[in-house]
Amino acid sequence: MNEFTIFDILYPKKKITKPIRLIELFGGYGSQALALKYLGVKFEHWKLVEWAVKSIQAYKDIHFPDDDEDYSDFIDIDTLREMLWRLGISSNYNEPMKWEQICRLNETQLRTIYNNIRATNNLVNIQQVNGEDLKIKDTDKYDYILTYSFPCQDLSLAGKGRGMSDTSTRSGMLWEVERILTECENKPQILLMENVPQVHSEDNLQDFNKWKFRLEEMGYKNYFQDLIATDYGIPQTRNRCFMVSLLGDYSYTFPKPIPLKLKLKDMLEENVDEKYYLSDKMINYVLNRTPIGEKDNYANNIIGNDAIKNAGTITTKGSNTGTSCRSCDNFIIDNMTQNEVNAS
Repeated sequence: MNEFTIFDILYPKKKITKPIRLIELFGGYGSQALALKYLGVKFEHWKLVEWAVKSIQAYKDIHFPDDDEDYSDFIDIDTLREMLWRLGISSNYNEPMKWEQICRLNETQLRTIYNNIRATNNLVNIQQVNGEDLKIKDTDKYDYILTYSFPCQDLSLAGKGRGMSDTSTRSGMLWEVERILTECENKPQILLMENVPQVHSEDNLQDFNKWKFRLEEMGYKNYFQDLIATDYGIPQTRNRCFMVSLLGDYSYTFPKPIPLKLKLKDMLEENVDEKYYLSDKMINYVLNRTPIGEKDNYANNIIGNDAIKNAGTITTKGSNTGTSCRSCDNFIIDNMTQNEVNAS
């Protein structure tokens, strides 16, 4: 039996009937674009906003692998340096590169970064982007989806809890999204936020409510929910908050959970290049951080004596290819119960 809310009665469901133009703020390597591709949804990479050089490279490699055009062909090196510096590229995800850092890049690096930016329709630094830059037009012909997975470092349990009150924190970059939307003459019809559940925790609830209220003032209806990957077919306890904001009087219902049929071992590749194996140095480092007296118990109780005999010791190579650490991991994964997978 289908469940209905008052909003289902008051507002119709939003249906995408027009070609999609995707705008990705804090785009990373383009996980939202990948999701649409996996679903078989046709869309246009409209605009990207990502300043980290490594992420820009990854985005280009994944989504525009065949774009080999040299957009920098007629640009001299000094001009390239100036352009990249003004765009605000970052090498550490936290701050723009200094002029001295950019000057240390060789010609190949400079041209590669610039070509990657051009190939991905990238506006680079969100603090320098304005609403007009998004080129949102002909909204009667296109549905614009804007995603904004803003930085979670100051919200997550692993962070320092600085919050998102203002743009002096990384998570405070959320308010740059507010500024850009306010500047847009034509607003995207659909907004998608993804972040850690702490975005609406007690410490951040006031700012989260403020954000929702600002979107409502702009004409959006907001629907948010925490979703766990294990409820949607993926054997990983990854809990994230998603919020869908629809421009106009529309309703939205999050998809219902589906049974988990996969185990972690089903997601692993059969043949993995040895460059991804833990080195003996790293294995020794991990073991040395284990409290004395617990190492043998771990090996005997969790892995099992038979596995140790077959795979060698934790720190040596056994009869299997690669370090036995990976062999032991496979043994553990193969024998994990469903509850243990869900708790991992």
